[in-house]
Amino acid sequence: MKNKIEDLRNHLFAALEGLADEEKPMDIERARAISEVAQTIINSAKVEVDFIKEVGRGSSKFLEVEADAAPETRRRLT
Repeated sequence: MKNKIEDLRNHLFAALEGLADEEKPMDIERARAISEVAQTIINSAKVEVDFIKEVGRGSSKFLEVEADAAPETRRRLT
């Protein structure tokens, strides 16, 4: 999968920076649209994690766990 949670965070922070830019601020409606799409992505990731927890197995390509993550974290998400 190409896009990860880190990419989403980067886009959201870029939108925040755009809103704070006093010389050329981002349009509020555009920022709102970015926020709504991001929330939809976050909600789908939550469903994915809940499903993995419920069935007790599986993994998420969007929410990858670092190789050095604590074993209990790896077990919860993979």
